[in-house]
Amino acid sequence: MQLDFAAREVTMKLVYYGPALSGKTTNLVALHDRAGQQARGRLMTLETKNDRTLFFDLLPLTFKSETGDAKLRIKLFTVPGQPIHSSTRKLVLQGADGVVLVADSRVSETENNAASFIDLRDNLRANGSEISKMPLVIQFNKRDLPEIRSDDELAQMAARGREPVYKAIARDGEGVLETFLALLNLSWVTLDKRHDLSRKLKVSGMDLMKSAAQQLGATASIQEMLERRIGGSFEALGAASVPSSGGASGRAAASSGPGGSPRSSGGAG
Repeated sequence: MQLDFAAREVTMKLVYYGPALSGKTTNLVALHDRAGQQARGRLMTLETKNDRTLFFDLLPLTFKSETGDAKLRIKLFTVPGQPIHSSTRKLVLQGADGVVLVADSRVSETENNAASFIDLRDNLRANGSEISKMPLVIQFNKRDLPEIRSDDELAQMAARGREPVYKAIARDGEGVLETFLALLNLSWVTLDKRHDLSRKLKVSGMDLMKSAAQQLGATASIQEMLERRIGGSFEALGAASVPSSGGASGRAAASSGPGGSPRSSGGAG
C-alpha cells in the first residue's frame, strides 16, 4: 500500500493467483471491459501462443470518492500459473495488499488447486508475510462446465473457513465484479484497521466501495453484491507481521478429500 496524504490518494496492489488456465486473466479482461474510460488504465498482458500468461497481467484502476476529493488507485496483477514460474509468482506477490485465489471448479483440477494454495502460502512466507494475515478471497470459476464440484460441496468447504468464497463464470462476466469488490472491501477494512486510513484521509471506506461499484457498472447495491458469497466473512485481519500457520479455510483448502486426494478451495489461469 502507498499513501499520498497531500493528494489524499491510496494505492493498493491486488493479485489474482491460481493454477494455469483457471481464469485469472479472464477476470481482469472482464473488469477492464466494465470500467469506464476515466477509471481504467491500459490492460498490459503478455501471453504465449497457448494463451497462458507468461509473466503477469497488469490492470490499473482509479476510483474517486463520491465527493471527488479522495482517490483509490488499484493495481491489479495476475501471476503465471504454470509450476515452473514459482519465482515469478513470488516476485509479483511482493507488496500485495490482497489476493484472489481463482479456482477451477472441475473435479479433475482439485490437485492443481491445492498445489496452488500451498504455493501461495509458501511464496507469501518467503516474502516475509503469512497467509493468515493476507486478505484472501476464493473464487470457484468455470461453474458452467461439466463434472464440477457441487454447490453443496463448495458450501461445506466455505463453512470451514473465514475467507469469502464466490462462484463464477468469468468468461461470461458472472461473479467477476462480486469477487473483485469482496477483495477490495476486505483489503480496505484490513488496511484501515492497521493504518487508520479513514481517519487520516478523512474518507469513508464504504463511500469508496460504492464509488468503485458504480464506476464498474454495478446495478445492485454494494451490500447485496458482497452478500452473494457462499461463505466467509469480511472481518478485518490483524497485524501483518504476526506469524501464523494459516487460516481455517486455508488449511481446509490444502487438506485431503475423500480417498486422501488433496482438497482445495482455490485455483487460477
